[in-house]
Amino acid sequence: MGILEVKDVNKRFGGLQALGDVNLSIRENACHAIIGPNGAGKSTLLNCLVGKLIPDTGSVMFDGQSVLGRKPFEINQMGISRVFQTPEIFGDLTVMENMMIPIFAQRDGAFEMNAITSVLSQKDVIERAEQVLEDMNMSDKRHMHSAALSRGDKRRLEIGMCLSQNPRLLLLDEPTAGMARADTNNTIDLLKQIKEERDITIAIIEHDMHVVFSLADRITVLAQGTPLVEDDPQNIRGNPKVREAYLGESA
Repeated sequence: MGILEVKDVNKRFGGLQALGDVNLSIRENACHAIIGPNGAGKSTLLNCLVGKLIPDTGSVMFDGQSVLGRKPFEINQMGISRVFQTPEIFGDLTVMENMMIPIFAQRDGAFEMNAITSVLSQKDVIERAEQVLEDMNMSDKRHMHSAALSRGDKRRLEIGMCLSQNPRLLLLDEPTAGMARADTNNTIDLLKQIKEERDITIAIIEHDMHVVFSLADRITVLAQGTPLVEDDPQNIRGNPKVREAYLGESA
């Protein structure tokens, strides 16, 4: 049994069957990629995992506990963090201030943005934020406003903000979207480092097959809301049906 178990999940939007009898098991400490064309149901599935959507039928279990019906912040407190397709950071705050916010929120609960000055006075929060920035190789950017960061550094900051809460499961929604190749490769290296150094499970939705095959231990291919095949990367790469439909003949 995996740390995340999805069983018989269905989700409809009017006459559209977005997810149909989805079964998925993600092993602990693995990197599991979910791939498929636009409209395959990847984002709908991810939103069911983090509480933004509730399946019509089926179950989603994390470490033996149901996530269904829980609010997103409650799922986060269970140990699940999500990196969005577009970096979700506070552009008008510094890199350091951004890093301190999730640490403070995890310790003391949600807070209002006008309370940022109280966050900045918390010594333990400061020390934890400095450590994570060092781990992310961003200590030299701690005083920069995050809006001025490159796309790659914004993503690195957001990943660091998630890791600051010590999640057991990190969900990544197209983490290299819109990046130049150099930033993409840097993000791959960062995720490899995270996987090697931390006791963490990673689930990734990604269109870039270079990213998928660089990181994934296991791959699930979705087609029209239903898993087409789940297998190890080498078998996915060599599967003629998957190769033709999703990866292209030159993959």
